[in-house]
Amino acid sequence: MNYPVDPYWMVALKAFLVVVGLLTAFAFMTLIERRLLARFQVRLGPNRVGPMGLFQPIADAIKSIFKEDIVVERADKVLFVLAPLIGVVFALLAFGAIPFGPPGSFFGYQPWVLNLDLGLLYLFAVSEMAIYGIFLAGWASGSKYSLLGSLRSSASLISYELGLGIALLSPVLLVGSLNLNDIVNWQKENGWLFLYAFPAFLVYATAALAEAARTPFDLPEAEQELVGGYHTEYSSIKWALFQMTEYIHFITASALIPTLFLGGWTMPFLEVPYLWMLVKIAFFLFLFIWIRATWFRLRYDQLLRFGWGFLFPVALVWFLVTALVVALGLPKTYLLYLSALSFLVLLGGLFYSPKPARKGGGA
Repeated sequence: MNYPVDPYWMVALKAFLVVVGLLTAFAFMTLIERRLLARFQVRLGPNRVGPMGLFQPIADAIKSIFKEDIVVERADKVLFVLAPLIGVVFALLAFGAIPFGPPGSFFGYQPWVLNLDLGLLYLFAVSEMAIYGIFLAGWASGSKYSLLGSLRSSASLISYELGLGIALLSPVLLVGSLNLNDIVNWQKENGWLFLYAFPAFLVYATAALAEAARTPFDLPEAEQELVGGYHTEYSSIKWALFQMTEYIHFITASALIPTLFLGGWTMPFLEVPYLWMLVKIAFFLFLFIWIRATWFRLRYDQLLRFGWGFLFPVALVWFLVTALVVALGLPKTYLLYLSALSFLVLLGGLFYSPKPARKGGGA
């Protein structure tokens, strides 16, 4: 489907608004997450700086900017600065392709920055650039601990990125397009894609959680992972840029999941552009924070085993099932039934947990 193209000045304006919006959202998401985690853990959280602690992100920003910036003597000065910038820039680039409403709903212009026929490939390529930022951070630090941490992080990224990429193929086969607007419009006419591809939805949501380095997959910067992971030698604003990258990926993942599997900005009733999209993003942000507050962190070997032994096979099997249905021209209701069956199997696996065998005798 052909969509009208905005003038360059409007594209630049929307890109500016996206950057400012994401940076503002990153700042206040740090406050929201800390307050929610405090609620989950029955404590107060930040509440001193400003009314209800609303100025805490500003205080954190001032501290990060004016804190002493230490660069180790053996570091590669150019790459040491370039590594965190790579992460932030490519994290920002991904968000511009997400549609927030129907064509013309942004004051007569398009509610997106980019509308690419290969939109999914663009998002996948941009998100993969995060690996370069992580590896360069470890390499440029001049520290063996940082280098080993970056190599471990890169290996873990690859372990779940394969499953993430294959999980995206199922909706592409059903819709017949890589364009995000086409995917949203298809769901508006045929129903949300998670109904047709629940396993792919589950794999993608889990892998997106890992891509954003969220618990239980936050091993790249976990404190027990080689003295803090790949950014051990970073401080001040450079360290804050890594945190910014993580939160922007966090927000982008919370926007991509509903776009690809939950109808995007559409709803079966009362369609209001922007509103439902923001509600869905807020839901997944809350869900990811909830998981962080309640779930345990995986070990490195468990993460690799989970990525290669569960996410990848499940995504591959469902892709083959979807390809078979599409190639044979079978009704899409078959996928609905199989998707519902997979959901019941998941519920059964969650509720059935055999008790561990007792060792030794007891009185």
